[in-house]
Amino acid sequence: MLTSSYSQRVNAGGDWLAAIAPKSRMPALEGAIAWINSPPLAAADLLGKVVLVDFWTYSCINSLRPLPYLRAWAQKYQALGLVVIGAHTPEFDFERDVQNVSRAAKDLGIVYPVAVDSRQVLWRAFGTHAWPTLFFVDAKGQVRHRKVGEGRYDEAERIIQQLLREAGRSDVPTGLVSPQGQGTQAASGLRPPESAETYLGAKRAEGFVSADGALRRGRSHIYLPARGLSLNQWTLAGSWRVDDERVELAQAGGRIAFRFHARDLHLVLGTSHDGMAIRFRVRIDGEPPGFSHGSDVDADGVGHIDAPRLYQLVRQSGTARERLFEIEFLDAGLHAYAFTFG
Repeated sequence: MLTSSYSQRVNAGGDWLAAIAPKSRMPALEGAIAWINSPPLAAADLLGKVVLVDFWTYSCINSLRPLPYLRAWAQKYQALGLVVIGAHTPEFDFERDVQNVSRAAKDLGIVYPVAVDSRQVLWRAFGTHAWPTLFFVDAKGQVRHRKVGEGRYDEAERIIQQLLREAGRSDVPTGLVSPQGQGTQAASGLRPPESAETYLGAKRAEGFVSADGALRRGRSHIYLPARGLSLNQWTLAGSWRVDDERVELAQAGGRIAFRFHARDLHLVLGTSHDGMAIRFRVRIDGEPPGFSHGSDVDADGVGHIDAPRLYQLVRQSGTARERLFEIEFLDAGLHAYAFTFG
């Protein structure tokens, strides 16, 4: 799915894994503006190591779900010569901030090196087009395989094992990891969602309806919600300011509603200023979510926004079905960017 002028996200259904010509050298890593969990690394310093480079961005659900495997591989194979590097290339403006990326890496339990690629230098050098994309580099510094999207983790781990053996390790285990992610890192549902990633900013918004016309870019406007929503339509209620990337709540009490069909519902949210805490209340089909609450909301539907990131608001058990999601924000200053599903 196209998500910006230079990138796209790929879900589990779009995954592919391909070999690359052996003469493809790993590009330089000097384009990162900062490094987390490590001093700056250079391609020349990594010769003799097997390197796995993961292009990700921390508000992308497709980037979050592979993290349990990346952490497990880093831990299992580090002593055998594997170096895992997370190349963090942003989608939204708030993801360019090194402090935000550092906080997210800590919250997500990432302890391997992270190259902060806020200017997309590494992204372009590797020829990346989607989140997540993994590049497998052998001990000679040659890029041997590329994996786009989620899934097929068993094949990816066997490639790691193969490259370690080629590097001269005779003690590489043959077993495979089977981590269980929690919250936003939990595996996607067995069936693909019938609702697709939906952006709220005017530049890429789709599916918006209201009782008084289209989204209005620029100054604040009081939106009247649609009287009814069809599947994959959304609406606003209250005073909102819309720009290219997001919608911003101008007065407390604003609401967003979305009719969706998926097991999980996530929303990328942030605040006007660091340190703000914005309260919200979630309803599903007009009722508190109960056992269908996500990891960032309780059974009564109550939660708060404390940092710009992806929030899991609905996590249903059993078969997914069409539901009406509503979220009310009790404080002004809220930024909302995109819905994603699982």
